[in-house]
Amino acid sequence: MMHYISIRLEVMHMHTRKDFAIISYLRQNSRIKLSKIFESSRIPISTIYDNLKVSNKETITKYTCLVDFAKLGFNARAKLVIHSKLSRKKELLDFLLNHPNINSVYKINNGYDFLAEAIFPTMNDLEELIDTIKTRFRAKRLESYYIIGDLKREAFLSDPKMLNLVI
Repeated sequence: MMHYISIRLEVMHMHTRKDFAIISYLRQNSRIKLSKIFESSRIPISTIYDNLKVSNKETITKYTCLVDFAKLGFNARAKLVIHSKLSRKKELLDFLLNHPNINSVYKINNGYDFLAEAIFPTMNDLEELIDTIKTRFRAKRLESYYIIGDLKREAFLSDPKMLNLVI
């Protein structure tokens, strides 16, 4: 419990409640007008503007939109958990980072090397990728978890009313 409290205090020293509030409004809608943030939060527009200038360099890594891939014809999505041979790890990582159907790649632990999200039009296409990883890169272990539907997505720090529970 003490470890959690010390981390919480470190986070609060680095950023103010206003910083977190502004980020939470942007997490809800990255195109929100500064005047709307002011109306909801009573944070002065000049403070919001200054915060965004700093955040754009330090905190906000990318402005993007969330897509319903199924509506675009990409009906097969899976998280792939991969443990690679040490001699093929860099080559596999390069393959995953450059593959057009890989949405995200993470370095993970607990006996695995990578977690990758793959998105394809069909299950057959997805299975071909899995076979390629197993054969071409001789993955020691590969587990696939097919995504049936999104239940919650990109919600952390997206509700200003919930900030007291998080920070």
